[in-house]
Amino acid sequence: MQISVIIPTYNRYELLKRALTSVYTQTYRPKEVIVVDDGSTDNTSQIKVILNMIQNLGINTKYIYQKNKGVSSARNTGIKSSTCSHIAFLDSDDEWCENKLALHVEYHKANPNILMSYTDEIWIRDGVEVKIPKKFKKIGKDIFKENLEYCNIAPSSVLISKEILNQVQNDGAYFDEELEVCEDYDLWLRILAKYEVGLIDKKLIKKYAGHEDQLSFKYWGMDRFRVITLEKLLNNTLVDNFEITQVLKKKYKLLLKGTIKYNKIQDIKEYERKLELF
Repeated sequence: MQISVIIPTYNRYELLKRALTSVYTQTYRPKEVIVVDDGSTDNTSQIKVILNMIQNLGINTKYIYQKNKGVSSARNTGIKSSTCSHIAFLDSDDEWCENKLALHVEYHKANPNILMSYTDEIWIRDGVEVKIPKKFKKIGKDIFKENLEYCNIAPSSVLISKEILNQVQNDGAYFDEELEVCEDYDLWLRILAKYEVGLIDKKLIKKYAGHEDQLSFKYWGMDRFRVITLEKLLNNTLVDNFEITQVLKKKYKLLLKGTIKYNKIQDIKEYERKLELF
């Protein structure tokens, strides 16, 4: 199996080095590594020295610089530049365990009809492993339903056939570049509506928290972005609209409380209007 690894990054040179180390120490090496620098102003461009070292190991490497357009644009740039049949995403502040790609390959050989898989994860905050909240426990049975309220598939945990990505791109987009956050939630739900996705029930990635530039800390009311996806899915004949409307109603109520708390008058009126539809 030929795998392209896509790493979007923005001003994370030191973290990027750690991520890349976890790629070239894989027991199953990818064919290609693509780093998409989304307009960094630090010394991220120096990563080309490390990429040249990886190239010497027999792994093709690409460094692509673009003006800052956000993580969705950076991932999409990487997808368009990739040459392999399968893509593995790795966020520049995450790290893979050394057998991650090998276990993906083993899984897909045993399950050739499944074109996307993801893994469990380890959470580390300020250098210490922390317990993952129960709501984020991965079950892997009804994965669409499991991801409706919160995104339970980390981009760094995914291996996906480019065939699927090209199909959803034909329907509109890879990662939605209009979404500042929750772009992964949006893409995975669009895929889960059509395709069977497999869970490799092993902790094969390390997700680090505590650094200041995490997107999840940047915005209030992350559900504001999730409801955009859910509203789009209401027009999808492949999914259960009742389940979606129940989750939407719950999120509208939570967002209304938030808008009242922050005295966002226009937003208050908007969520009151949407709740009236139920």
